[in-house]
Amino acid sequence: MEIGLILKIAGIGMLVSVISTILSKAGKDEQAMLVSIAGVVAVMLLLVEEIETLLRTIETVFGL
Repeated sequence: MEIGLILKIAGIGMLVSVISTILSKAGKDEQAMLVSIAGVVAVMLLLVEEIETLLRTIETVFGL
């Protein structure tokens, strides 16, 4: 796993946290929840390639 990927995930997390907090304080809890869900989806999209690599490595190691 590259350090760049970790930094991207941390950046998304901080951005989502700030936006979610601002929206919650403004009384827009529904939008804050949607921002949180969008952040999780964005991180999962970043991790799809890494998960694929992991599964291929497991497949190779165990000869499946």
